[in-house]
Amino acid sequence: MSTEFDVTPERRASLLHYFYRQFFVAAPQVSPRDVDLSGKTAIVTGASVGLGLEAARQLLDLGCKVIIAVRDQSRGERARREITEGRDISPDMAEVWKLDLASYDSVTRFAERARGLEHLDIAILNAGLYKAAETFGPTGYEEGVQVNYLSNVLLALLLAPIIRAKKTGGAGPGHIALVSSDQAAWARFEERGARPVLAAFKQPMPRWDSGERYGTTKLLAQLFVAELARRVPAADVAVSLPNPGFCRGSDLGRETSGLFWLAYRVQCSVLARTCAVGARTFVAAATTLRAAAHGQYVEDGKVQPMAPFVYTPEGQRVAKQLYEETLDELAFAGVRDIIDGLSQSK
Repeated sequence: MSTEFDVTPERRASLLHYFYRQFFVAAPQVSPRDVDLSGKTAIVTGASVGLGLEAARQLLDLGCKVIIAVRDQSRGERARREITEGRDISPDMAEVWKLDLASYDSVTRFAERARGLEHLDIAILNAGLYKAAETFGPTGYEEGVQVNYLSNVLLALLLAPIIRAKKTGGAGPGHIALVSSDQAAWARFEERGARPVLAAFKQPMPRWDSGERYGTTKLLAQLFVAELARRVPAADVAVSLPNPGFCRGSDLGRETSGLFWLAYRVQCSVLARTCAVGARTFVAAATTLRAAAHGQYVEDGKVQPMAPFVYTPEGQRVAKQLYEETLDELAFAGVRDIIDGLSQSK
């Protein structure tokens, strides 16, 4: 967290800077001249459409085998055909695996299946929810918190030792990218004073605010990864938080309707990037920044500050509390032992 930035967290979080980035800044495309991923394997979640699909396409362009992780197998197969047709590649260069982040069991089964891969070098955890209405899942947590935060953290921790053991040769670590968002910087995070903090997300909000909840889920991930990076070095596996910016065609607004749908469509037409541009930051984090992105927020292809709250004394206190509570919540999967193992050199 001692990285020097070219902008302060507060300035980066301003709307003026957000508009500047959306209109005038974009990550450079990683080309085969820059990176050769031949022989490597990547998992991309939420890869049936939008950002995940574009990330899978760009990784395939670099010679990487891709695992398209999706809830709907048929949509995943359509995505696989879309990115492989017309290419002179072997059929096994793109596979479709089922994954439902609303279910801890699905996450653990998916990770167990990943153990059978010959190689695993990259995981781009892109799947997420932007809930139009407040709903709670089988674990008791609000669904956005369950999917965007708890299940994604669980998947990242379960995949980390697999990547450590199965990454292909060459310099640098494997990489896990937990996709972040500008909205993390704007979240009020009114649950920050709760004791325990995670339990607050089993209670209904006084008034449902979809943007606030989505931003908070992304802020939770920033707080957790900042703590994780203090304990786990990037020697074998780096964990980053890339933000694609606001992109049209991402399918994030699929639950919106009525006036909210209209407002979303207007924003898309005025502000949004293409998913092809947004996905470049995922690929850059995993292929060119690599260890330099460990524990960091990545935007437009370079390391940038996280939400201002992360750097405050209160944010650092809440991060430690959240970190311990999250490991307790995921204790059934042996995550503390996993982290202890990652903290030790081979």
